[in-house]
Amino acid sequence: MIPFNKPFLTGNETKYITEAVLSGKISGNGMYTKKCHEFFSAKYGFHKCLLTTSCTDALEMAAILADIKQGDEVIIPSYTFVSTAIAFIRQGATIIFADSHSDQPNIDEDLIEGLITERTKAIVPVHYAGVACDMDKIMGLAQKYNLLVIEDAAQAIDSYYKGKPLGSIGHLGCFSFHETKNVIAGEGGLLAINDPSLAKRSEILWEKGTNRAEFFRGEINKYGWVDIGSSFLPSEIIAAFLYAQLENIEAIQQKRKSIWDRYYGNLSSLREKGVQLPTIPDYATNNAHMFYLICQSLDQRNALISYLKEKEILPVFHYQSLHASDYYKDKHDGRVLTNSDNFSDTLVRLPFYFELTLEEVDRISQHILEFIS
Repeated sequence: MIPFNKPFLTGNETKYITEAVLSGKISGNGMYTKKCHEFFSAKYGFHKCLLTTSCTDALEMAAILADIKQGDEVIIPSYTFVSTAIAFIRQGATIIFADSHSDQPNIDEDLIEGLITERTKAIVPVHYAGVACDMDKIMGLAQKYNLLVIEDAAQAIDSYYKGKPLGSIGHLGCFSFHETKNVIAGEGGLLAINDPSLAKRSEILWEKGTNRAEFFRGEINKYGWVDIGSSFLPSEIIAAFLYAQLENIEAIQQKRKSIWDRYYGNLSSLREKGVQLPTIPDYATNNAHMFYLICQSLDQRNALISYLKEKEILPVFHYQSLHASDYYKDKHDGRVLTNSDNFSDTLVRLPFYFELTLEEVDRISQHILEFIS
């Protein structure tokens, strides 16, 4: 069986974990946490970086930093993972779902302004498959209506918009290092704070509502409880694992892009059969997070998945529209989000991981071509 995903080890993960354990400090914000923070700041220019236990935690920190309260409205795409919504719902927000583009799953930026009201507090663009939303349009709306922009860059590490790293453009950016991502830590995430006015409070939230980090830097002579917060920071074991991955990000990205390019070249003829391939706008780069196809119908997608499983290949479908979910359908305002629903029914993700060989990509591609023919 060719699995959908297989975690990749660079070779130094267990070595660095052992070093972290032997250092006598594994509870977090130690040597490897600092190494990871320094890496992200140096490579991507984030004003401040804070590792988190997950991207969900990073989004929840962002919702608190955005001062989201009961009755505030937050605009997000419907075609996204549930964490994008939950982080703001937990603060009392009403979620206003936006539709996707017709040719790719990112939020349709031209629909956002019509959803803004006097209660709107934030826009949360999701860079699906690591492909950038049109951030000039989104930041222009944020400036016009005095809104915060929180980039859900869970899939977007090492991807760019007009030369700017994703996660560095909005006021806040949130990343994931789940085992399905380009660089991994099993679980794990990162909050990038790009608005300096949010930096000090972010560290307090990260440290369970205390000014403990300032105390350990010698900036104050004692620390105490000064705000709300939670246990957002991960252990040094997670940070050590992640740092081994970050050291190899260039090699990881090069290999993943070769896999993506091989899929694209092999399957380009599917467009003549009505099956869509990923779309990369001119302003965006491709970080090769995933390769997906857009089938013509739900039946075709289900049949393709079944056919590939018979050939010992495991593809998967992806998100289901959040506005139509059991939890939120009665809270949604009733708008029909045609494109989001279409992607829910027709998008299929193909196996994609570092150790996938080009010969295996060819095998997968050949079976897909046979099925569609």
